[in-house]
Amino acid sequence: MNRTYTKLIPLLVLLIIPAGVIAQSPASKPGWEEMTSVEDLYALYPEKVNFIFQHLDLDREGLEKVRQAYENGNSIQAGKRLLDYYQTSEIKNRVSVNVPGVSNATVPAADSIVRDIITIQRVSDQIPRLENGHLDWHHTGPENDLEYAWLHNRHSTVSTMLRAWYDTGNPKYARHIDHYIKDWIISSWPYPLVASRTAMWRGLEVRGRARSWMPVFYNLMDTGYLSPATQLLILSSLPEHAHYLRNFHGGGNWLTMEILALATVATAWPEYKKAPEWLEYSIGTMAESMKEQVYPDGVQTELTSHYHRVALSSFDQFLEIKNLADISLPDFYTDTIEDMWNYLAVTMRPDGSGVLNNDSDRTYNRELIKRAAASHNREDWLHIASNGESGTEPVGGPSFVFPWAGQVISRSGYGPDAHWSFFDIGPWGSGHQHNDKLHLSVSAFGRDLLVDGGRFAYRGELANRFGRYARSSFSHNLVLIDGKGQSPGPRIGREPVPETSYKITGEYDFASSSFSDFIDLEGEGHHTRSLFYVRGEFWVVVDHIKTDRPREVETLWHWHPGSSVTEGTNGLVATANPRGNLSIIPAGQTDWNIEFIKGREEPDVQGWYSSEYNVYEPNTVSIHRSRIDSDQAFVWILYPSEGAAPDVKADIVSRDSDAVEVRVTLPDEGQWNIKVPFFNTAEAGMDYTSTGL
Repeated sequence: MNRTYTKLIPLLVLLIIPAGVIAQSPASKPGWEEMTSVEDLYALYPEKVNFIFQHLDLDREGLEKVRQAYENGNSIQAGKRLLDYYQTSEIKNRVSVNVPGVSNATVPAADSIVRDIITIQRVSDQIPRLENGHLDWHHTGPENDLEYAWLHNRHSTVSTMLRAWYDTGNPKYARHIDHYIKDWIISSWPYPLVASRTAMWRGLEVRGRARSWMPVFYNLMDTGYLSPATQLLILSSLPEHAHYLRNFHGGGNWLTMEILALATVATAWPEYKKAPEWLEYSIGTMAESMKEQVYPDGVQTELTSHYHRVALSSFDQFLEIKNLADISLPDFYTDTIEDMWNYLAVTMRPDGSGVLNNDSDRTYNRELIKRAAASHNREDWLHIASNGESGTEPVGGPSFVFPWAGQVISRSGYGPDAHWSFFDIGPWGSGHQHNDKLHLSVSAFGRDLLVDGGRFAYRGELANRFGRYARSSFSHNLVLIDGKGQSPGPRIGREPVPETSYKITGEYDFASSSFSDFIDLEGEGHHTRSLFYVRGEFWVVVDHIKTDRPREVETLWHWHPGSSVTEGTNGLVATANPRGNLSIIPAGQTDWNIEFIKGREEPDVQGWYSSEYNVYEPNTVSIHRSRIDSDQAFVWILYPSEGAAPDVKADIVSRDSDAVEVRVTLPDEGQWNIKVPFFNTAEAGMDYTSTGL
């Protein structure tokens, strides 16, 4: 994230928090598992029942009987009348769905949860139970990864069980939800009242529970499966969740997720005294956050496709709050959401997946974009998502530039076999960054060919093995100078990349940028990469190195694990796949020393790929090494082919301090003369001569 907004509340502030917020039960008591009725709850935890009424606006219309019972000192009766009120509340009528018919049908994922087997990011483990019957909510899984404990406490498991109940009507799933939430709430006491990184009280987990409990509360409350005791426990815990979200929320993506949850509590349970204040704060904070963390071109400032989607989801779901609470949002809010969807749509690969960059997964977005196209009435998105079979062709495509993000997407078209590439010429990013400026990914003929290394894991044994590699230049398609990778760059772009850095025409795309801050590099070393894409044909990559002394230069090409990679003559490296291939053809007479590495961990990590969190496999990296005495420009032709590649000839016609002229010849087809400048887009251009029959 670009900033941290976690608030450290001074002692004075803590002293003025209402006493009801601090009153907590210190630990579990015998009999908690059998506790189902209001009477049971009051017998074990009377302070929790009273805590609810301290936070409700008992003067609200409809709560007259609740107030009367509570003021008469009958908290049990007040609790029952409160649940009666929610049975017929307006919110319940608006968000509840039809109760499914009872059956014995099962869902394997939900059955595992019932057996305390929890799967987090593809890692499964049986959660231990303590002597008092509670789950060990601090259990970090088989790899001792705190992420496992955090995500378990986020309660996506509740959503899985609720969906299983919707789909099957099997009572065991709904009953387990009751026990599971009751278990968590009692285990969570006392609420810490401070910003926390514990398994149970961190902002993203608070957010997850508030969002997942809402449909449980309103859909199970009159089924007999969610006990009155658990319903009241939820109502007692929500003010604590709201207090945390209001006072200790993070910044950036965390803020959008946590403020969305605060607004959810405020609108789904408007009976709380502070609900209007929570909602007002949520609206203002969410709008300001959108201005801060989304560039004018619609890209979230972390410049990470995965977290762009996370932020968009929160912003988009806030529109549900708008409809539920009948509030208004500024016009720019809905316009920005559309821009964010547009980014996901036009950057999507032909196979329907998104960009794998920074801390991202290779996420499948096709169906998501189709739904967004329908809701936003965008026929151009539908055209992309349907591989050109439906909708209307986007204006200005098929290639696109996001100048604030500094990302260039080159395409040959929208069909399933189209060429696609991602080129990074922008800032480092406000969070989840990798040291990968000038990285290039390439796909063609339905196959990934050149890839980003991915993110592997954030914590635990896998992160210890591969985390540093994932974030470094060594897992990207970049140039190393004297074995040194890139340092972190500027987090935020204060202006778009210059228009002289890119050009999109009907026949070709051009983009260029530079990097010069290499970790611990002695002296001056400067890398400029220029990309020239001849639409529907091939890419030309020019790496211009400026140096004040002799250097060893290494150019890394990371291949998708599904590709078989071979070395040819004169420095050529190519895949030998049954379908969908890429040849990397060096132009000029450089004496290359080529090394292939796959799945190495010692003496340093190289040749690994992670398509999603906690998933990894070895992949081939081809490294072209050369010694240079002074400034040098290396020229590469990246030629995609459906089957075996033709005999492509590449020659450097001329080069100087400003540009390279390249001649690419394809027998029986044609010849391209291409000028690739290092800096000035206006100088980029090409001529084509057909030699075909």
